[in-house]
Amino acid sequence: MDFEPGQLLRLPSSRIVRVFLGLVVLAALAGLFWWRRGSLTTIGSAFRAVEWEWVVLAIALNLLSVIARALAWTTVIHSAMEPPRPRVPLVFSAFSVGLFANALLPGRVGELARVAVLQRKMPGRKGAWATLVGTVFAHRVFDIVPVLLLILYVVATASIPSSARATLIFVICFGVGLFLVAFVSARRQHQEMAIEGLGPVRRLLTMGRAGLVVMRSPAGAFGAIFFQILGWACQILAVYTAMRAFDIHAPLPAAGVVLLLMNVVTIFPFWPGNIGLVQVAIASALVGYGVSYSVGVAYGFGLQAIEASVGIGVGLLFLAREGLSFAMLRVMPTADKAEHEAEEDAEESDRPAERAAAN
Repeated sequence: MDFEPGQLLRLPSSRIVRVFLGLVVLAALAGLFWWRRGSLTTIGSAFRAVEWEWVVLAIALNLLSVIARALAWTTVIHSAMEPPRPRVPLVFSAFSVGLFANALLPGRVGELARVAVLQRKMPGRKGAWATLVGTVFAHRVFDIVPVLLLILYVVATASIPSSARATLIFVICFGVGLFLVAFVSARRQHQEMAIEGLGPVRRLLTMGRAGLVVMRSPAGAFGAIFFQILGWACQILAVYTAMRAFDIHAPLPAAGVVLLLMNVVTIFPFWPGNIGLVQVAIASALVGYGVSYSVGVAYGFGLQAIEASVGIGVGLLFLAREGLSFAMLRVMPTADKAEHEAEEDAEESDRPAERAAAN
């Protein structure tokens, strides 16, 4: 369910710590699968019984979700930047490249990747990188609204333990407070953004405020929220449709629980997609709806494959369109370095004009 994008939710920077945490989680998953090894044949049977017409519909719904969320980001960008602004096809291309990077690489580098794609199309614009990073932050802030609606729906309709219900209610209160803080910050008098010399936290807040300018426009804020809600609605329908593909006839609230769990489990990316961890979480949740553990695991793999097929398939198409390579995504610079490089490019583009004026 990063600003530096990819660093707020990134694991500790120490390579040893990251490897250790990953090995601990992998060992736990291996032990769990060994304990359930008798169910492996049932998992294979569940895949053989898949109804592919439902899979196609789930993929289509996921694609609609991507389009809706890209339109939400477009709305935020157009409110934060002066003309000329990137057009919708370019924003969708950048958003798709970001999904591709997030699906295959750890650390949420896709957030930086989509900013980099747009920055390459706007050479010489001072402060463009910082503003675009701010729009990514704002785009995530607008995620709060559909997430809160999803949590409310799950709390009101799903079969969950009382302790989990209390935790979700706390998350709702925290989310409302965070959104109000963002709204108040956006309404404050806007000043020229200067991020040079600022520490990481103040740099983050300054970039974020640049993207939150959209909250000053009721129409813009409503548009961004609407597209985000539409995107999440398509996702929950895709989760529900994928259940039908695996002959799971749990009610819609179960799909809400699955979608919520998927976003919680992938907050900290131990490895691309947290494959294995996602399946265990989904299967454990569906057991309460009468779904066998093995079928739940098979469904978890299928659901993640459906989502990845959109992110990777569409992302790969636009990666080639933008003339980028997978290797370039792996060495994506940090926001500090990228902003410094963007400023140097802007200075280089200004020098010929300055020389001409001097002559």
